[in-house]
Amino acid sequence: MLNKKFGFYATVALAGSVFLAGCGDDAANEGEGGGGASEPEFLSILTGGTTGTYYPLGGAMATIIENETGIDTTAEVSQASAANMTSLADGTGEIAFVQTDTAFYASEGSNMFEGEVIDSVSAIGALYPETIQIVTTEGSGITAFEDLAGKSVSVGAPGSGTYINAEQLLEIHGMTMDDIDAQNLDFGESQESLQSGQIDAAFITAGTPTGAVESLSATADVDIVPVAAEKAAELIEKYPYYAEDAVPSGTYGLTEEVPTVSVLAMLVVQNDISEDTVYDITKAIYENTDQIQHAKAEFIKAETALDGIGIDIHPGAQRYFDEVNQ
Repeated sequence: MLNKKFGFYATVALAGSVFLAGCGDDAANEGEGGGGASEPEFLSILTGGTTGTYYPLGGAMATIIENETGIDTTAEVSQASAANMTSLADGTGEIAFVQTDTAFYASEGSNMFEGEVIDSVSAIGALYPETIQIVTTEGSGITAFEDLAGKSVSVGAPGSGTYINAEQLLEIHGMTMDDIDAQNLDFGESQESLQSGQIDAAFITAGTPTGAVESLSATADVDIVPVAAEKAAELIEKYPYYAEDAVPSGTYGLTEEVPTVSVLAMLVVQNDISEDTVYDITKAIYENTDQIQHAKAEFIKAETALDGIGIDIHPGAQRYFDEVNQ
C-alpha cells in the first residue's frame, strides 16, 4: 500500500514540475522582446465626427497603413481631440487625431485634463492647420467678433479642443462664456442648428474645407467672422501654439479671404507600440500623401511634421524623420 501511494505522489510531483517548468518558460518568453513593446495585428485610428476633417483623412490613412504595413487598420468615429487622448490612455484605440494644443494640455494635466496627466501617448507628427472658423449666415447681424455678445453660439462639447479655442478667443476679446448663450453642439449639430435658425453662430476648429460648413453653404449664404490682426497677435503672444491663418476666398462661396487663427492637427500613438511598427506607420503616411483625396493632404509633409508639437515624439517616428530630414 505504501509503495502504491508513493508511486501516485511521485507521478503528481513529476507532472507538477513539468507544468511549472512550462510556465517558467512562458514567463521568461513574456519578459523578452523589447521591454513590452507591442507588435499589433490590428490598429484603430480614432478620428472625429463624420462631418469634420479627421474622419475622411483617417479613412484614407487607414487604407494606406494597411496596404503598406499589412496591419488591419480601421478609422473610428469619435468625439475628437480631448476624448481621443483619454481613449488612447485607456487603451481604446492605438492611433488618434488631436489638436497640438489639446495634446499639450494632456501632457501637462491642464485645462480639460486638470489633475490628469496623460504620459502614455506620444506624437507621430503634425499634419495641417486646424483653422478656427467662427461660422454664421447672412442676416444674422454678426460681422465682427464683438457681435457674438448675447447671441446663441455653438462652442463644442465642454472640455473639447473647440471649446478651449472659443474660450481663449473670447478672453482675448474681453469676453467670457457668460457673455454668449453657449450651446454645446458637435459640428453636425451646429450645421443643422444654423440651418434651422436655432443658433446664430458656431465655433468650428477643423481643416478647411470642413464638411459640415460645406453642407451648410449648399443651403445658406455662409459668413466667417474675422479675427482682427491685432487680436490674433495678442492671442499668439499669450498662447504660442496658435498661428495666423485665413479661410481662402472661394471656400464655402466666400468672395474674399477671411483672417483668423489656427492650431495644428497631429497624429498621436500609444507609447507601447513598438518602434519598428511606428516607424512603418509614419513612413506609410508621409510617403503616400498623394493617395489622400482631401485638400489638406498638401500640408502633410515630413519636412514640417515636427513643427508645433509640444509632447514627446515616439522613437519610431523620430527615427523616420531623422532619416528623411538629414
